[in-house]
Amino acid sequence: MLNVARVAIMGCCILIKMSTFAPLYAEERPFRKRGTLLIINFFYYQNSMNQYETVFILTPVLSDEQMKETVAKFKKVLTDNGAEILNEETWGLKKMAYAIQKKSTGFYNLVEFKAEPTIVNKLEIAFRRDEKVIRFLTVKLDKYAAQYAEKRRNKLGKKEEA
Repeated sequence: MLNVARVAIMGCCILIKMSTFAPLYAEERPFRKRGTLLIINFFYYQNSMNQYETVFILTPVLSDEQMKETVAKFKKVLTDNGAEILNEETWGLKKMAYAIQKKSTGFYNLVEFKAEPTIVNKLEIAFRRDEKVIRFLTVKLDKYAAQYAEKRRNKLGKKEEA
């Protein structure tokens, strides 16, 4: 049905040279005014994996075991959906700048991972559903932030070895 002579992708547009597709849209005249060239705008996600960093605060009433189980649950959400975990840091029990839900301390955790953009939404839904999570923030790292995070990981790795 669709006889495409040439397809060119330019930014967010696909240019398709048409031969049999134009008569299907005869009532839409803008295609005919431009000859046999049909311009379709679309927005697409790259299939490449982006690098993300998420920090979340867990309620301070948890024991160490419960905290580790909760962190493992969120890591499982990531790995089950095809994410690659690059780094995990437990910052421990820290005092917050202001009280959240009448709590002035919380267990801070950082997870760096590579994933597709759709996985971030699933992770944040899991954060919202769990009552142990006080706050969370997920950030997509650009190439400079990713380089800095890698340097920081290497620096922390050397400290742990010593």
